[in-house]
Amino acid sequence: MAGAILRKPPRARRSVSASAWRRPRPGQRIVSPLERDRPRPAGTLGGVKEVITRSDVPAPSLPFSAGIKANGFIFTAGQVGTDPRTGQVVGYDVASQTRQTIANLQAVLAAGGSSLDRLVKTTVFLADLRTFDTMNEVYKELIPEPRPGRSTVEARLARPEILVEIEGIAVA
Repeated sequence: MAGAILRKPPRARRSVSASAWRRPRPGQRIVSPLERDRPRPAGTLGGVKEVITRSDVPAPSLPFSAGIKANGFIFTAGQVGTDPRTGQVVGYDVASQTRQTIANLQAVLAAGGSSLDRLVKTTVFLADLRTFDTMNEVYKELIPEPRPGRSTVEARLARPEILVEIEGIAVA
């Protein structure tokens, strides 16, 4: 095959009009016809995500949402052991804070139309990993079978009196 001339294969023809294949301008978002024509539910952010709010859901004191419903799932912010009516930490031990934290998690999930038994993943943040066994006993008692996947890490939490924080992902 010495001296053989290699040629590029012919370009495939496109079956759509040339105007459909224009390059987007810088910063322009490409929107498919299916996405463009899809109805957007009221009260959503572009039809992609819905902020979960309800009077019995603890209101965050920082700029974030307690929960977001998107694509069939509910993503909760980290919930802590504060009373939603007073904003005060409930108890100064890990067991009582874990109970209140899970109650707050349950309230966010319920506001989004889900529940603890639909959790698929949780992340637990502990101020002191030596309190893991105490937290785990309460978690086992309150989170129904089959339990979700879980990660537990030690972290410095937002306020020194907060000992546990739990965030969750659930099927809506």
